[in-house]
Amino acid sequence: MSGAVRRPWLSVVLIGLCLATSVEAGSPTPTPTAVPANDPIDIAFETFTLPNGLRVIVHTDRKAPIVAVSVWYHVGSGDEPAGRTGFAHLFEHLMFRGTEHSPGDYYGPLQRVGATDVNATVTPERTNYFQVVPSTALDVVLWMESDRMGHLLGAIDQDALDTERAIVENEKRQRRGVPYGATWELLSRASYPEGHPFHHSTLGSSNDLRAATLGDVHDWFRAWYGPNNAVLVLSGDIDADTAREKVLKYFGHIPPGPAVTKHEIDIARRETTSRERVTDQVPQVRIHRTWNVAQRGTRDFDQLRMLAHILGGGSASRLGRRLVHSDRLVDDISAEAGGQLGSRFMIVANVREGVDPASVEAAIDEELERLLARGPSAAEVERARVAMRAEFVRSIERNGGIDGKAEVLAACEVLEGDAGCFRRSMEVLASARPEALGNAARRWLRKGDHVLTVVPGARAEIEEAPAAVPPPMHLGEPDPRYSHGAPAIDREQGPPVSEMLPQLKFPALERTQLSNGTQVILARRDDVPLVQMSYRFPLGHGKDASPSGVSGVAFNLLNEGAGEHDALSFAARAEALGAQLDSNVDVDAGSVNLSALSETLDASVALYADMVRRPRFDAAALERARANSVGAIRQEEANPQILAQRLLPTLLYGADHPYAEAFNGRGTIASIERLGRNDILEFHRTWVRPERATLVVVGDTTLEAVVAVLERHFGDWRGPGEATSALKPDDIPRPECPRVFLVDVPGAMQANIVVGQLIPPSTDSRTIAFEVANSILGGSPAARLNMNLREAKGWSYGVISNQSSAAVPRPWRVVAPVQPDRVADAIVEIQREIADYVRGGAPASEEELARFTGSQIRRLPGSHETRDAVVSEIADMVRFSRPDDWVARKSKAIAQLDLEQVQAAASILDPAQLTWIVVGDLSKIEAPVRALSLGEVTVIDAQGNPVMPSQARSDFGR
Repeated sequence: MSGAVRRPWLSVVLIGLCLATSVEAGSPTPTPTAVPANDPIDIAFETFTLPNGLRVIVHTDRKAPIVAVSVWYHVGSGDEPAGRTGFAHLFEHLMFRGTEHSPGDYYGPLQRVGATDVNATVTPERTNYFQVVPSTALDVVLWMESDRMGHLLGAIDQDALDTERAIVENEKRQRRGVPYGATWELLSRASYPEGHPFHHSTLGSSNDLRAATLGDVHDWFRAWYGPNNAVLVLSGDIDADTAREKVLKYFGHIPPGPAVTKHEIDIARRETTSRERVTDQVPQVRIHRTWNVAQRGTRDFDQLRMLAHILGGGSASRLGRRLVHSDRLVDDISAEAGGQLGSRFMIVANVREGVDPASVEAAIDEELERLLARGPSAAEVERARVAMRAEFVRSIERNGGIDGKAEVLAACEVLEGDAGCFRRSMEVLASARPEALGNAARRWLRKGDHVLTVVPGARAEIEEAPAAVPPPMHLGEPDPRYSHGAPAIDREQGPPVSEMLPQLKFPALERTQLSNGTQVILARRDDVPLVQMSYRFPLGHGKDASPSGVSGVAFNLLNEGAGEHDALSFAARAEALGAQLDSNVDVDAGSVNLSALSETLDASVALYADMVRRPRFDAAALERARANSVGAIRQEEANPQILAQRLLPTLLYGADHPYAEAFNGRGTIASIERLGRNDILEFHRTWVRPERATLVVVGDTTLEAVVAVLERHFGDWRGPGEATSALKPDDIPRPECPRVFLVDVPGAMQANIVVGQLIPPSTDSRTIAFEVANSILGGSPAARLNMNLREAKGWSYGVISNQSSAAVPRPWRVVAPVQPDRVADAIVEIQREIADYVRGGAPASEEELARFTGSQIRRLPGSHETRDAVVSEIADMVRFSRPDDWVARKSKAIAQLDLEQVQAAASILDPAQLTWIVVGDLSKIEAPVRALSLGEVTVIDAQGNPVMPSQARSDFGR
């Protein structure tokens, strides 16, 4: 079978990886090759193939009792002929509707056993389905995956097809309805000629989907989703012997599908420059410049990825230095190389307000010409090598998700026919030299670029391709090499029941105190050579704590120059060490974070100490930070899906209350523009100090070793003067009756509904019960709200409810993007679901309680797979005064919950005190919303200010 070549998502340099071995069905299981002692980085794996052609890859990782299960089908939008565009994406949805032996919902059985990361994606070349489950529930997920591979079509009837088509339409509106939302579709159309597999988007043509018959859809499944066109990866608490027994049991009876033919590689290399300019409801000009380049799996492609890092991989890159720091032409700029059948090299620049886009293009041209003429320097190549290696180390900390080890192995196998294909990237990147990289740049980046410029204005309409008449689908015969066995289980009994609970493992905590007064908490984790640190500082509350927005700007400035390093040399030093340094702020705490390779820990902590203790707060850096903060606020205000959530805290707390802006520390445009250097310095002196701080460390180190490093760089640090105590949070009253706020976005493709109210702090005794209560109402895909508005009615791409974590009264919210003609209906349904649940008309059932408590208990053991997750858990223990054995106590508390406790926690919500925000086209949503008589209706602008009836909102997004 000929096919296109694609590499997995990697920025990778690996040295000394072991070789994997492969066995056919019936052969002895091989012994994994040992990893060289001088390099602990590896993804060791074993493979085998079932008689029906299903390829299986197994990676063993015992650090947590979980298994990542990933099924990849070698079919994507690039395989769709005219008339059937969008079919691969449609099946991404249809395969979650349940199966012949588990009808109705794919999420339900997985949720009951504690599955996480349950999702799917589709690209032009493949479709993947993935989840992470407790290892005690592996049989359940293998049963479910095998049932939809071998027993799906009986569950796909006309009603299922119609509902999923409606959901896909809502997804398309949701994607197109955000700033720059049409960019990728426009780039595909311009970059590849009509008829090329990449010319149309993965969403396809709505007209094609509407014209599709149930028979068309069934034939598509029969053609592409057989075991011989699939790869199954199991990564985690599993071994190859066990995997082979279980996979054969559940998948061995599935007949192979027809032999399939894949497209030959077609780079569609361009010879001339082309341009397109479109208007959109965006806050600033964005320039995309793309080239069609060498396909994945080639030396040139890996070299181009390294060149992208050198050219636009951050502040220290060539474009970052020139356009962000020196000439100040853009707020940010990036470069990357990616793709599948034929890859693209892309530069993306957000043009600074008031700057001529032509000057940005000219500066990019000059920097690109310098790179083409001379190639990169040896120092640039070495920094990129270290940074990309560190990035790979971070990605393989996880087994599942969209960038973990299962993803790497599956992508290599499906798209290159070799699960160990990352070793070729290793060889190229480890041996990269400036001259070779320069030659690759000259081969691919001298000509053939396409420039797409998106400018503020009315959103340009994108025409849907008319429905085409597809060619007849002829299903060929299976490859005679493949066969299948008799069923090994009785599927009429439904999915197996998983009663066993996974072992709850949370790393032991070791504690000490530095000479400067900071409490240090260490959790050891040695699976990869990586150490994560988070310095946590309590921040003040109350109206007199600090100027609005100062916390966000101050923390963002910490890595914009510190100690002897200005912003550029700081970024270059971090890159050379393979370190990542960042910061974060919320309503009651700020954190400064380091992710460091074990081999460069001391030097990385030295840089980290400069960042925490000696930030420079240079005038130029402050000016950039202000501009970036203002740009970020404008981006939020221009995105209807984000705007409603941005406005919610302001409306819940009141515009003058400090919490109204402190949940992200962003402030307002006016407050940011007023900030001066003295405000930043005073904030840092007052709140970033060691006496009341906690430093959480998770990773490949010991307490003795890490304390020696920390004392060397932080031991003599003292805060000036007396430490300031954080002010106690105020009691914030709820509104006496429901309120409705409307924000006008002329031409909006969707209505974005957010409804919420304040709930007690995370320290409240009902917090655990409320989390379960919220899970039943809207906290998962299988919860009531999503099952109603998405799965039953098809009005939304997805509905979710959640709550913030904070030691102060905090927002709870429901987020529901819906099609505009259903906004009033959706509000009625959301209001009814909340009221019936809270007031006892439809209280939680025993089945729901068992399902959602069981899910949360089973999810806990796998929820701390990464260092970042462990850091966050420990930080919350400190923040909310929780004991060291909190995770075990939480598991026990969830298990002991009864319906009375959950219903009492649900009653924290009051349907008569909700605050509603609806963002959409006022001409379409105002009348039906007002007709509901839900509460007082106020039209507001993107800043939350009331809008008089005579005021037009025609400048949204500008």
